[in-house]
Amino acid sequence: MWRSAAAVRALRGGGAGGAGAPRAASGAAAARLRQRLENELEDIRGAGTWKSERVIASRQGPHLRLAGGGGGIINFCANNYLGLSSHPEVIRAAVEALEKFGAGLSSVRFICGTQSIHKDLEEKIARFHQREDAILYASCFDANAGIFEALLTPEDAVLSDELNHASIIDGIRLCKANKYRYKHMDMQDLEAKLQEAQKYRLRLVATDGAFSMDGDIAPLREICQLAQKYDALVFIDECHATGFLGPNGRGTDELLGVMDKVTIINSTLGKALGGAAGGYTTGPKPLIDLLRQRSRPYLFSNSLPPAVVGCASKALDLLMESNAIAQSMAAKTQRFRSKMTAAGFTISGKDHPICPVMLGDARLASVMAEDMLNRGIYVIGFSYPVVPKGKARIRVQISAVHSDEDIDCCVDAFTEVGRKHGALR
Repeated sequence: MWRSAAAVRALRGGGAGGAGAPRAASGAAAARLRQRLENELEDIRGAGTWKSERVIASRQGPHLRLAGGGGGIINFCANNYLGLSSHPEVIRAAVEALEKFGAGLSSVRFICGTQSIHKDLEEKIARFHQREDAILYASCFDANAGIFEALLTPEDAVLSDELNHASIIDGIRLCKANKYRYKHMDMQDLEAKLQEAQKYRLRLVATDGAFSMDGDIAPLREICQLAQKYDALVFIDECHATGFLGPNGRGTDELLGVMDKVTIINSTLGKALGGAAGGYTTGPKPLIDLLRQRSRPYLFSNSLPPAVVGCASKALDLLMESNAIAQSMAAKTQRFRSKMTAAGFTISGKDHPICPVMLGDARLASVMAEDMLNRGIYVIGFSYPVVPKGKARIRVQISAVHSDEDIDCCVDAFTEVGRKHGALR
């Protein structure tokens, strides 16, 4: 039978009153480690790059309530591009999956961790992207960690944009292929690297479809032309494109008309598609079959929980039923970008709902973000090591559920704060 909470606490040594005091490891080695870590943390604080975690006490959405009673906050830094994280139908689908299929599988997929809903979602993802098959992961970070090692050998080469996401960089580090890094979106440099890589069996060009820190979109037409010229394959990470770029929200390959020229897509369920968790690879069926046999993050990680599968599946249903939500993003993005530019700010990227407000100085980005919160606007400053030194910024993200009034309030707050701190003249 289930034990009471008090009995469990007693077994853990905490008694009826709760857990005991935290214990620190003893010994000279532990003391040296603690001192080294504290020095490193102090250096981070001193550099102005400390990242605090604000605690939210409400659902994710355009308006938030922070722990401690901070209500009426307009949120401009979530990846909730389509506003589906708290959509009633998405929540209902998650609850129904939880009740029907349980909290989790307590297993990896190939042992006893595959339910019908996992297979249904994989089929739906492949159909949405118009690919042969798909495979689910706990996150897109795991999908990126799992694909390069399984696919590439020392006989192959991978060519990666220098500003690719950290998960792509880490995934490439794990493989034994010959590695090339080309300058950001520089097709002349990519071509030179492809020429160098002609001696290898297989060449894979890896790029983000949309770059999350800069809001710019990879020149996929030109990349695919070079790939065809030099007999290479194209891989794209679509985490910041799936659901809202392209006429039907299929991503940058649809936006730029190269769906038939991109071989492999990795993306996430944790942003536009419900915002819970999970990632996937979609592409040729033999590749997906190989990943099920060889991809370590897939083989050694628990299956996605049913509630996560349920909400992602419903999000895809909503998206495939109508592209109206995805299409509403363009006008709202343009409204923010044009008003901020008119106010005198420099906004990186083009036509993407990621709108980085470029400031340069890390302290300025951090202080302005705090001042924005005092004015009811939730944004976050980004600085090294998340972005290069000297390229600090406040990243604003537009959502389909932001109103015009929300956007105008954000611009007004930026203008006021920018003038206060000397970012605007």
